[in-house]
Amino acid sequence: MTPTSDLDRVTMIVLRYMRRPLFALLFVYSVGILGMALMPGQVVDGETTRMNLFHAFYFFTYTATTTGFGELPNGFSDEQRLWTIFCLYTGVIAWFYAIGSLIGLVQHPHFIQAMDRFRFARKVERNVAPFVILCGFGDTGSLLARGLSDHHMRAVILDSDLERIKALGVRDYTVPMPGLHADASAPKHLLAAGVAHPACRALVTLTNDDDVNLKIAVMARHLNPRLRVICRSTSARHEANLRALDNVTVVDPFEIFAQLVYWAIARAELHNLNAWFVGVRGVELGAPLQVPRGDWVLCGYGRMGHCIHRHLQAHGIGVRIIDQDVDASEVGEGTVVVQAHADHSALGAAGIGDAAGVVAATDHDSDNLNTLLAVTAFNPEAFRIVRQNSHENQVAFDAARADLVLQHSLTTARRILKLLISPLVQELIDWLADREPVLTEELVARLQVAMGAAPPHLWSIRLVPGEAPAVTDYLADEGAITLGALCRDARAFPSKLPCEALAIRRAGRSIMLPKGERPLEAGDEILFCGVQWVEPMLQATLHNPYTLRYVVTGVDEPRGYLFTWFKDRFRGASKRA
Repeated sequence: MTPTSDLDRVTMIVLRYMRRPLFALLFVYSVGILGMALMPGQVVDGETTRMNLFHAFYFFTYTATTTGFGELPNGFSDEQRLWTIFCLYTGVIAWFYAIGSLIGLVQHPHFIQAMDRFRFARKVERNVAPFVILCGFGDTGSLLARGLSDHHMRAVILDSDLERIKALGVRDYTVPMPGLHADASAPKHLLAAGVAHPACRALVTLTNDDDVNLKIAVMARHLNPRLRVICRSTSARHEANLRALDNVTVVDPFEIFAQLVYWAIARAELHNLNAWFVGVRGVELGAPLQVPRGDWVLCGYGRMGHCIHRHLQAHGIGVRIIDQDVDASEVGEGTVVVQAHADHSALGAAGIGDAAGVVAATDHDSDNLNTLLAVTAFNPEAFRIVRQNSHENQVAFDAARADLVLQHSLTTARRILKLLISPLVQELIDWLADREPVLTEELVARLQVAMGAAPPHLWSIRLVPGEAPAVTDYLADEGAITLGALCRDARAFPSKLPCEALAIRRAGRSIMLPKGERPLEAGDEILFCGVQWVEPMLQATLHNPYTLRYVVTGVDEPRGYLFTWFKDRFRGASKRA
């Protein structure tokens, strides 16, 4: 809905609810003023005086509001005083009626909703900074908004739950994040949220209904075909429809959860690197989880359990399943199945005593926490991975002290945040997952040497005239710049800045873990990981031609006019000699 139509709706509601009070005031004022002008006043020099219309209007204005400035411009006759009493009572009654109607108007839900939409649309329209539209503000949406705020990226939020939108007012975000209580699948609300706004970078659908997410994605593709859409989906049917749409990225929280479980069990070094990149609390680079080898007990065989079982089974990891509703024919041969709740007896029947660990993956937090207690009693050495469904139960899961807690809303929010802020990071992780672990270990060693114990800072640069003018001019005029030369420290040449280039995006393809001798080209996008102060240092190199020339050649070129003249003169003299 456009701001103009919102304003029209507000005006219509005001006129509808204030029409009678305004007519009542107009009638009382008209009768009072006319009556006061017609009432005979005092007799002066044998002639009866009367008020003119201006004086009558002035007198009635302050009398109807019970202000009372006296009898102006002259003393009143008894007739005028009697009419004044009538005007006073009728004016007060009319004003009480009008004020009461006005109070009722501002409290009317339709008026509040119309004003909220008008203000929301105006904020979005006036915004010039890049922003993302979030459709859905549950656990995942709230966590994603916090991550965007930490990266100083704005978001516009739509949600059908009024209480969630009200909660925006008490969040301490670093950037403005306007929200609207509305159906995000309605095109008018998507337009009001800025789906066609030039500063809109992406639309993320995070509602708990896959049908709604699909509808939002379809509407967004029609309203702005160039806009990137990231859609949460847990249904194979909806996922197939979404992948058929152009420029739509599908995120399945169950697949992400299962992938992280597999990495934690079989690719601990990759799980450690990924957790370090996304800033998981307490994770130290190069200190992966020490997970025992052997069979695993999987408690819960819903949609997430199916994904976990498929990932583990595909890589030769034995799984024993506990679920009351599991169908043994779906599991396959060779898998132990216990059709029961994950209580003490079921865990014993599944052989928890000699299992490497347990994955508590039901959709009830109380059941998962109860499973942890039972596992601790049976096998204290078992590795415990637990699924956390609700962010509100964080304190209880902290107290449970499981070896690994995976909150699927948090893991989904982190995956989407990587896609929005640094898409090359997820490409790198997926690329490493398909290669031998030694590549991941080598990258970890390089990052440890470059950064020490500093937390990771990820950023990307693009070698385009608007973002790296010195580099593009140098490439156009003089030729080659290598990646290693660009990363030199101008303050301590030829030392290297404490950072590592993780990937280069060039002409639609990605180059992972590029070497320092790789030549750069105009249009390259480079993903870096380093200490936070390195980014502004590198920005200075990208924008300052003298700094760039120094880190590339090691020669500090003269900068002033006089020194440049001396340089050219001596260069000419040396050539003649």
